[in-house]
Amino acid sequence: MQQPDKQGHEENQLTLVLIKPDALKLSLTGYILSQLSETHTRLRFAGAKIVHVSRRLAEEHYAEHRGKPFYPALIHYIMGKSHYPDQPHRRRVIALVYSGPNAVNTVRNLAGPTNPHQAREIAPGTIRALGTVVPIKDAEGRIISERLDNLIHASATPEEAEREIKLWFAPTDIMPFMRIYPTDYAEEHYYLSPEGLTASWKPGYRCVIAAGDLVWKSDLEALHLWRQGKPTPISLDTVIAKYLINTEQTPAE
Repeated sequence: MQQPDKQGHEENQLTLVLIKPDALKLSLTGYILSQLSETHTRLRFAGAKIVHVSRRLAEEHYAEHRGKPFYPALIHYIMGKSHYPDQPHRRRVIALVYSGPNAVNTVRNLAGPTNPHQAREIAPGTIRALGTVVPIKDAEGRIISERLDNLIHASATPEEAEREIKLWFAPTDIMPFMRIYPTDYAEEHYYLSPEGLTASWKPGYRCVIAAGDLVWKSDLEALHLWRQGKPTPISLDTVIAKYLINTEQTPAE
């Protein structure tokens, strides 16, 4: 339950919403945005971007599902490959951060149950009630799992919202007065090499974070531990993914 602050007001939360490729293909963006409008929800936009989802970003977003039968199909789905197999220029997700009182539960209630079939039965007015369930088959054509084409992603808890927002958004993607997670300025450069993250530059390496960049404090803490050869509380791919969003074309993915 949302707790009031010291002045008796409800504390603001941030939550992540992803308008997924199936919603874009069905031209449901306007409908979804209207359902989440400030008039209906008391929530305000804090950040928005159109993202070509890289494999690195997709795998970090769905890290909890690694190894499950539906995992490969889930990655293809969020990357847009399922709905636009031959049109890489149309593979995209609209990523949004909403700010306001009880933001996480407010959006979850409007989204409805994760499974669209269940949504139609018990919450027919919700967004996901317009989605569908797609069977996943093995090489022999046997159904081994299912993919939920449920139109949007909505953070499940405030803790998940923080993890997901920090994955999809850099601090500078969110207006200053709406940031609620600690930030700091990087003091070193970090580059992506073919072997992984490095603090030394060579031709062909890509800058992930430059000295002076504003970054999430949790990212810097992970990088400092990595420099010391110690285990990091978050994957380095989680750190890298957001800072490289939309930096290259990846039609082969």
